[in-house]
Amino acid sequence: MSVKTLQEFLAYAKEKDLSGDAFELESAHLLEARINGMIWAKSGAMVARKGGIKFTRQGIMEQGLGNLLKKAVSGEGMTLMKIEGQGRVYLADVGKKITILRLQGESIFVNGNDVLATEATITNEIKLMRKAAGMMTGGLFNVKLSGHGLVAITSHYEPLVLPVSAQTGPVFTDPNATVAWSGGLSPEIVTDINFKTLIGRGSGESIQLRFVGEGWVVVQPYEEVYFQQGGGSSGGGLLGALTD
Repeated sequence: MSVKTLQEFLAYAKEKDLSGDAFELESAHLLEARINGMIWAKSGAMVARKGGIKFTRQGIMEQGLGNLLKKAVSGEGMTLMKIEGQGRVYLADVGKKITILRLQGESIFVNGNDVLATEATITNEIKLMRKAAGMMTGGLFNVKLSGHGLVAITSHYEPLVLPVSAQTGPVFTDPNATVAWSGGLSPEIVTDINFKTLIGRGSGESIQLRFVGEGWVVVQPYEEVYFQQGGGSSGGGLLGALTD
């Protein structure tokens, strides 16, 4: 590791102004949001701010009744905060890598835990996949982001984009490593349950997502824990999900 003088460090680590966009990366792990009105960001993601900025937790009805009901069913949801005013806010999420995407009328699906920030022009809708609710412990739900504007998503380490097409056939992913996918895809949960799985001697890959169609899926080289293979009360856990 090279040694820097104090002046060299200050010059190296100072904030950057390389574009006029609302979102800019100060580093691979730190997002600067220039606030001139309002944006949405993941609750608790602020690490610094300056200017006249106000933070407000997302109101229950601001999510819409459909999102509210889905959040109640899953026990989870994308908790956002509204950031308003004039100034700058610096956002991060446990050191995860940040990717800024510009949507131009497209729709994408993102794992709810991986949405860091969106411009106010982007709409979000919570989506639950069939059988998913009973399997969730940490919140495998996904959020549909649509419209025109910038979104910032996160991943552990460098993400990988896998194309999905009729020619190449389906793509299977670990739900705990799946970050996002294109708006035209509708993944299915695929299970491989047998006696060894139920007594804890399975491969560890008993639950997968199957993507078929035309589009792409983003995975990360890291597995976050969302699913469990046991349930307490009837209808909970993996068995409950499979028998619902």
